[in-house]
Amino acid sequence: MSKSFLLVVAPALILGCSHAEGLAGKWRATGTSGMVWEFSDNGSVTEGTVHGRYSFGTDERVKIETPFATNVYRMQVTGDHLVLTDPRGTRLEFTRLKDIH
Repeated sequence: MSKSFLLVVAPALILGCSHAEGLAGKWRATGTSGMVWEFSDNGSVTEGTVHGRYSFGTDERVKIETPFATNVYRMQVTGDHLVLTDPRGTRLEFTRLKDIH
């Protein structure tokens, strides 16, 4: 394996891990719907009763694929607040749900 390959792949793996750690969990949409989205560490996402997959791109982008649509958003996670912004500027805002034990 060449050193140049490792220099390209290693940062991408580190970047992917940090995104997944920040996004994994349950998030309640703010506003009228209040739908819960759950992002798993394995790349699966559930939006209410709809199951799909998500993956990370460059520039803080996340692609969410469901049987009904594929959407790409710019993602911002700040503590327990998540904002997904589509290319037209429409924002989806979420609050992380805490597990109660």
